Amino acid sequence: MSDKLALQTRRRSRLRYQLKIKSGGRPRLSVFRSGRHIYAQVIDDAQGRTLAAASSLEKAMREELKTGADKAAAATVGKLVAERALAAGVEKVVFDRGPYLYHGRVKALADAAREGGLSF
Repeated sequence: MSDKLALQTRRRSRLRYQLKIKSGGRPRLSVFRSGRHIYAQVIDDAQGRTLAAASSLEKAMREELKTGADKAAAATVGKLVAERALAAGVEKVVFDRGPYLYHGRVKALADAAREGGLSF
């Protein structure tokens, strides 16, 4: 199990290094998914603070969704984080998928965030 975690850590750090080089000072839209929920936040690394965040754990979403671990939940979180980021004055971000492959829930969240008005 520790080998898998070590590989994820290496993949995450490699991706963050590339994002730092290519971001041009834009905030990053970071995604974390667990077996039960999905989380997204817009982070300004220059200041070290979170500008907007959303997750499938929020009360309104828990009542609305059947589960927090499917594509519908990811799409809802993507739209919500885009709405909150636009309210905070962020329009352009760089997408940080973390150690996850770009498919399934991660892709659904990214597509919904684009539809919500974020550009990346």
